[in-house]
Amino acid sequence: MTTFAVLKTGGKQYKVQAGDVLRVELIAATAGDKVQFNEILMVGGDSVTIGAPLVAGAAVQAEVIDNIKADKVISYHKRRRKHSSQRTRGHRQKLTLVRVTDILASGAETSGVTAAVGTADARRAAHETK
Repeated sequence: MTTFAVLKTGGKQYKVQAGDVLRVELIAATAGDKVQFNEILMVGGDSVTIGAPLVAGAAVQAEVIDNIKADKVISYHKRRRKHSSQRTRGHRQKLTLVRVTDILASGAETSGVTAAVGTADARRAAHETK
């Protein structure tokens, strides 16, 4: 039976296996970096471990492929009748493309791989260290 994990990042949950390629919310890493997702909700395989709410010591390691942008989403607002105004705005969400390399059921603290944090968390941490 293949090992899988359910991880949480960027407010979303992903079920992953080794070798999967994911598009996750932007994390503070560049192409080629190895990152580790520490918020693991469930690890499955021969035996299933469900966290309450997280599985202690579990992690998913991944390699950053690239930072990309999603497809453009158009937001269109029109006021009717006497106002005759309209506004069109476009938005492209920034994403990080990662390839899952390994799923650790335990021993995540001693792996030495940097944790995958969002860009807002990285900005806050850099500001606090100054």
